[in-house]
Amino acid sequence: MTTTLRWGILSTAKIGREHVVPAIQSLPECEVVAVGSRDHERGARFAADLGIGRVHGSYEELLADPEVDAIYNPLPNHLHAPLTLQAAQAGKHVLSEKPFTLDRAEAERLRDDLAALDDGTVVMEAFMYQFHPQWEAVFEMVRAGRIGRVRAVQTWFSYYGDDPSNIRHNPDWGGGALMDIGCYAIHSARRIFDAEPIRVRGTLEIHPDFQVDVTASGLLDFPDGQCTFTVATQSDPDQRVTIVGDAGRIEVTRPFNAQNDRPMVVRVGDGMGDTYGEPLETLSFGPADQYAAMARRFTDAVLAGEPAPVPLDDAVANMAVIDQIVATAKPS
Repeated sequence: MTTTLRWGILSTAKIGREHVVPAIQSLPECEVVAVGSRDHERGARFAADLGIGRVHGSYEELLADPEVDAIYNPLPNHLHAPLTLQAAQAGKHVLSEKPFTLDRAEAERLRDDLAALDDGTVVMEAFMYQFHPQWEAVFEMVRAGRIGRVRAVQTWFSYYGDDPSNIRHNPDWGGGALMDIGCYAIHSARRIFDAEPIRVRGTLEIHPDFQVDVTASGLLDFPDGQCTFTVATQSDPDQRVTIVGDAGRIEVTRPFNAQNDRPMVVRVGDGMGDTYGEPLETLSFGPADQYAAMARRFTDAVLAGEPAPVPLDDAVANMAVIDQIVATAKPS
């Protein structure tokens, strides 16, 4: 059995440079051996900065590299599906950034095309947050009934960006707040309830120049409760998730962009306390690198010849909810 997974990186994207590539390189079972970039000079700088040995001048050259076993795909959203499929057809395992595709139909086609290969290729959507110890603890507390039956989940996630050239502001490339960060709110709610919503409603604020949503809100009805969320890309940066049960609540204070150099804080308990008292117990998790935790789980599956830690049906289901948010937000 192979004991080392050799990685190739599709493009010089910021998330790869700052988070994912260093996380992969921190794992003894992994080696990042190549990067592919249509701008060779930019690819060379990326490789030099991160200690990567080979630079390919196109994505196709990288996918054809026989010394690459797995691909990390952080390309713009509209290239997730086609390049993930091309990589898998070239015999590479693929960790693809979220959102998996541009809509549910594309996600279903990609899932089915990958299944038809039937060659043991592992493909997974890169929702890194769920592998952080704080979320593993939250999911376990919910399963164990620590706060009783979950009745509601409330999520806020925002940052401020107004650069017209940013790919998140390109409607043809799958830009907008819902696709960029709303997918986290939807995914985490589905994980918390361990179910799919039976009804979805949404509203979107469309930027007059960018023609993408800069604020997106949703109401998801689950069999046992509701999720409400708002995400925004032109608001004060903040994020939080509150999970309310009939016997307590959990507050995740930095749910999605967990810092890897300090512990993350989760509060759990019940009641309001007195005027000055804090009724919730504070729990700390980490420091931990959630990107490294994700890469380790993916790598372990590949090296053991096992399925991906999270199946592609999950990616299809998440895209289905995004589609419903968009559909219900449109004027009748």
